[in-house]
Amino acid sequence: MGSIQLTLACGDYDRTRPLMDGRVRPEGIDLIYLPLSPEEIFFRMIRYKEFHASEMSFSSYLINYSRGNMDLIAIPVFPSRMFRHSAIYINKDSGIKRPEDLRGKKVGVPEYQVTAAVWVRGLLQHEYGVSPKEMKWFTGGLENPGREEKIPIHLPPSIKILPIPPEKTLSKMLEEGEIDALITPRVPSTYQYGKTKIKRLFEDFQEEEIKYYEKHKIFPIMHTIVIRQDIYKNYPWVAQSLFKAFSLAKEICLQNLSDTSALRYSLPWLLGNLEITRKIMGEDFWPYGIEKNLKTINTLIQYSTEQGLIKKGIKIEELFAKNTLALHKI
Repeated sequence: MGSIQLTLACGDYDRTRPLMDGRVRPEGIDLIYLPLSPEEIFFRMIRYKEFHASEMSFSSYLINYSRGNMDLIAIPVFPSRMFRHSAIYINKDSGIKRPEDLRGKKVGVPEYQVTAAVWVRGLLQHEYGVSPKEMKWFTGGLENPGREEKIPIHLPPSIKILPIPPEKTLSKMLEEGEIDALITPRVPSTYQYGKTKIKRLFEDFQEEEIKYYEKHKIFPIMHTIVIRQDIYKNYPWVAQSLFKAFSLAKEICLQNLSDTSALRYSLPWLLGNLEITRKIMGEDFWPYGIEKNLKTINTLIQYSTEQGLIKKGIKIEELFAKNTLALHKI
C-alpha cells in the first residue's frame, strides 16, 4: 500500500522548514505543506476544516474542546512559543507608566481569545495584581476593519468587552488615543520606535522575560498541531508519524543554529544569543511532548479557566492523541 496524501497548513518556521522543503518526510504520508499565516490557518480550520492537519491556536483549541467539540485532536508539538511582555503597547498620553496603571483603562485586543492575550492577562493578574475585570476591553481588526472572534465566546458579566466600530482598526485607535493600550501578537503598523505616540509598556522586555522564565520556568506555548478526528480515526498512526517528523525537523533547525562555519540566519549576534538562551533555559529550550511541558500547559489551562474562556476539569492527557503520550524506547 502506498502513502496517504495529507494537507498540513502551518507557518513557515525554521523549525518546520525541513518538513516544507521535503528534507523530512513523515512515515507513510505524502505531505502537502501549505505555508500560510496563523490567522488564515486558524480561521479556515475552525470554520471549514479545510486541512487534514494544521497549526492551531492553543487557546482556541482549549475553548473548542471544553465545549465538547471533538472534531480535532492535538499532538504535543508546539511550533509557536513566545514570551509576551513585548506584546503590550500603550499610548504615551494615556498616563500608563507601569502595569498597575492599566486599571480602568481601555485596552484593545484583536480577539479576546487569542493565546497571546490569554498569557498577557495571566501575567498581569498573577505578577502585578491587575485582573481582566479591571480593564475595559475592545476587540477588532489590528490593521483591517471588521475582524471578529473565530469562536463565539461567553464571558462572565464582570468582563466588559465591546467590538470597535466596523470601519476602524485597533492600530489607528491606539495612535489617536481612542484606546489607551493594545495587546497584540503582531507589532502594530503605527508603532515606530521613538517616532510616534505609541510605546511598549515593557521597553526592556527581554530583561523582564528572562526574569519571568527564571522565576517560573515557563516558555509560553502559543500554538499546537491538530489533526482532524476523521483522519485520526481512520489512520491513528498518522499522529505519531507527524510527531516524529516535527521532532526531527526541529532537531535539524537546532543543529543549524549552532553552525559556526557561516550564519544560517541573518542575525549578527546569533551565536551569542544562542549561548545565552542555552545557559538560561538549557539545551532543550523548545521541547515537544507532554512531560517537559506539563507546567506550561497547566498554566495556560489555569489562565483560560480564570478568564472565563473554558470550563474547569480539562485533563492534559485528554487533549492529545493517546499514541503520542508515550513513545517507544530502545
